[in-house]
Amino acid sequence: MIVVVSWIFYRYFAPQAWREWAGAGLVQAFIIALYAEMYGFPLTIYLLVRSFGLDREYVSASLWSTLASVGETGMLISMILGYGLAFIGIGIFIQGWREVHRARQEDQLVTDGLYRFVRHPQYLGLFLALFGEGVVHWPTLFSVGLFPLIVIAYFLLARSEERRMVTLFGNAYRTYQSRVPMFIPRWGKWRNLVDEAQGSEKKQ
Repeated sequence: MIVVVSWIFYRYFAPQAWREWAGAGLVQAFIIALYAEMYGFPLTIYLLVRSFGLDREYVSASLWSTLASVGETGMLISMILGYGLAFIGIGIFIQGWREVHRARQEDQLVTDGLYRFVRHPQYLGLFLALFGEGVVHWPTLFSVGLFPLIVIAYFLLARSEERRMVTLFGNAYRTYQSRVPMFIPRWGKWRNLVDEAQGSEKKQ
């Protein structure tokens, strides 16, 4: 799973500048920590039992369902919600990559498609996928701790990219910045964003 997910990530996001490598490194650590604990050694449970007084004869399901004492039912709910967010995020991530890759080849500023709703749909998709899989579905101390660091790293990367866009496109990009939010769609636009990603995927 680590190899497969890492390949998909680097397939659609090839780091170039040092900021991109820093963000990619955090995501790689997140992936390794998540799947090593999901399928390998439950270090989070061990640390909670040994260091924080969590004393259970039988630790079942995921961390959230265990701590909340809701067992397999809670695990099923968190799995459905987590996978739902992950698949939506992956779809947004891939479609955002396609749109910006096409724009770069044509040396144009992309403001349509997913970019009508947010300025960085790739990063929004990445956040949703990681949050769904590593925080909602199968949380660990490492995945929960790394998630905000990943958000911060990509926020800084996005700021750097936008300064470059202002240099390249000037007032056209400034106008776009004032009209479209960075990561979070405006109220009522989430459904439109998801529909656009799904519709574009079907057209490919």
